[in-house]
Amino acid sequence: MRIAIAGADGRMGRMLIEAVLNSTDLTLTVALCQSQSPALGHDAGAFLGRETGVIISDDLSQLAHADCLIDFTRPAGTLTHLAACVQHHTHCIIGTTGFSDEEKQRIHQAAERIAIVFAPNMSVGVNVSLQLIELAAKLLEHGFDAEVFEAHHRHKVDAPSGTALAMGETIAQAWGKPLNDIADWARHGETGARETGHIGFSVVRGGDIIGDHTVYFCGEGERIEITHRSSSRSTYAQGSLRAARFLNDKQKGLYTMQDVLAPAQVS
Repeated sequence: MRIAIAGADGRMGRMLIEAVLNSTDLTLTVALCQSQSPALGHDAGAFLGRETGVIISDDLSQLAHADCLIDFTRPAGTLTHLAACVQHHTHCIIGTTGFSDEEKQRIHQAAERIAIVFAPNMSVGVNVSLQLIELAAKLLEHGFDAEVFEAHHRHKVDAPSGTALAMGETIAQAWGKPLNDIADWARHGETGARETGHIGFSVVRGGDIIGDHTVYFCGEGERIEITHRSSSRSTYAQGSLRAARFLNDKQKGLYTMQDVLAPAQVS
């Protein structure tokens, strides 16, 4: 399977390149970056001291030479890449977060033409955590308060994280309510007593934290915590490769990592 990597000059892009190069069933054929990047024109494996023959480029027409693009860039860049994927019928793995509702709709429209895995977090562990959160939310809807905490590095530009939002959405769906109707995004000053049935969000930004997420279900006299901590971005890379393999026999459609982890359930 031929793989293209977007953001090949960034930390995540390089992690993805290394993962593809170390795999036995995937081949790196395209590495993309922005036009002003100093990495432009260099071999994609230069940072590893390896010569791959794949030159980092800003030419999106090269996507015609890939079966699947993996993109962890920014919303505007991802949507530009996605349009090129549709043009060349190249499938797409989207790990980018921070999309508006209108931008998400464009992803849904693209999925009518190509196969896409769109997930706020590609980590297998995070997606197992989402399943645990769904189960807990169904069992603890009454008598427990739900809170979502997340921490990331100081350079992350969106908050709460896409993963934290997915955790909140999971709880809200289990409770049969729209997240925006019951989310408390911030607390400051004299807020009064906590409102029953709401989901609180807390955010930390600092240093080089890769990603910590905890969902609290707080009751009288007891508390349940479901926590996932990332110590390496390699978990996102390996999950992305798993998603790419999942799309290998798909023609079109929008999938999540839950589909990837349970392909037998997908018609």
